[in-house]
Amino acid sequence: MLEMQERDGGVIFSVRVQPRANKNEIAGEMGGALKVRVRAPAVEDRANEALVEFLAQLLKRPTSAVRILSGERSRTKRIEISGATRQQILGLLPRDA
Repeated sequence: MLEMQERDGGVIFSVRVQPRANKNEIAGEMGGALKVRVRAPAVEDRANEALVEFLAQLLKRPTSAVRILSGERSRTKRIEISGATRQQILGLLPRDA
């Protein structure tokens, strides 16, 4: 089950990132975190930037609405998305997850 907090008009949740994937995609849930694959490598902050852009695009939010709260140098990150709801985040999960 994806663990989330709703706070101040936004949602905070964990993301498990897999850099250097074949394509950007939501790969399901892993240990309470949303598993996201991004094509960008984990060098020079490129995977973090790709993650922020990908989530913003999926949720139709500006990139400024997506913030990495913690875990910038880790595969597991805490993400805050302003203006998003719990249901929108759950809607990102693949139907078979």
